[in-house]
Amino acid sequence: MPALALAEALQQVRPDIEPVLVGATRGVEAHVLPSKSYRFHLLPVEPIHRRRWWRNLRWPLILGELLRAGARVLDEEQPSLAIGTGGYAAGPILFQAAKRGIPLVLQEQNAYPGITTRWLARRAQQIYLGFPEARVHVRQGAHTELCQYGNPIAPPPEPLPEKAEAKLRLGLPSDVPAAFVMGGSQGARTINATVSAAVDGGLLGNVSLLWSTGPSHAQQLGGYASAGHRVVRGFWDPVSEAYAAADAVVARAGAMTTAELCAWGLPTILIPLPTAAGGHQARNAEALARDGAAVHLPESQLDPQRLASEILDLLTEPERAAAMKRSALARGHPKAAENIARHILSLIA
Repeated sequence: MPALALAEALQQVRPDIEPVLVGATRGVEAHVLPSKSYRFHLLPVEPIHRRRWWRNLRWPLILGELLRAGARVLDEEQPSLAIGTGGYAAGPILFQAAKRGIPLVLQEQNAYPGITTRWLARRAQQIYLGFPEARVHVRQGAHTELCQYGNPIAPPPEPLPEKAEAKLRLGLPSDVPAAFVMGGSQGARTINATVSAAVDGGLLGNVSLLWSTGPSHAQQLGGYASAGHRVVRGFWDPVSEAYAAADAVVARAGAMTTAELCAWGLPTILIPLPTAAGGHQARNAEALARDGAAVHLPESQLDPQRLASEILDLLTEPERAAAMKRSALARGHPKAAENIARHILSLIA
């Protein structure tokens, strides 16, 4: 998603540029990119397994095939610039691009940089950080420019929609507080189970609920939809309509999700994915919680009573919610994609 946001911004700033996307055959991009207008290549990459380490024994064979595929892409495209937005698919082909003298740009979304950014930081001409906390973990080269422009997202509309009108469009009462729960694009089993238990136990009172369950959980949880009270969907697209109606949010702490929530200024309870690579989500949540921009609720402490209590606190304490909104907006970068795109173009003649 950050790559797509940058591709769109680059074309808006300079229409003669053609972004070409590169991803993994096993990644979400294999499902997303065919529906977009950009040309793309999918490489035969497999994830690096941190717990089941023995699965990495195939990597010497995979790496050879991956490097050959990356070389073919670079030979075919002859790019003027290579931009990496993280992920295990990016490292090898970006390394090959840098070895060929192609200017290298890295965009790191998380508070603790991923392995690709840490590995290639010294070779990059520019590095763009989504979290200022990442700066101390990046060892850039002597001529690397380090920028903190925020994460590239689709910016909120200006002005923001009226919350009461947004609620009515979704069939919710305009004068009842609404909480938006999402566990990422695939949903989150633990969060879904906790929310369903809170609803069953009547712990959320009369709070309206917008619930993004994930496609695989949609059928099972669809029965919780209630006219005028709860809207349940497997996947929220566009998510902006839920953001516009929500008074508080419960979410994972992925970098792009947190960037969107800060740009919208939404009081949020972050429940990091405990298995996220390198503990990235926990670091993101910790950084925002320190700034007062979110509540950090580890999954190990999650239960229906605690979650309901945190939601109700945000919805019934307007001063606390307002302070959290100010802190979130202070960390928000709604125009990050455009600003990064304009600065990247300084590398292209």
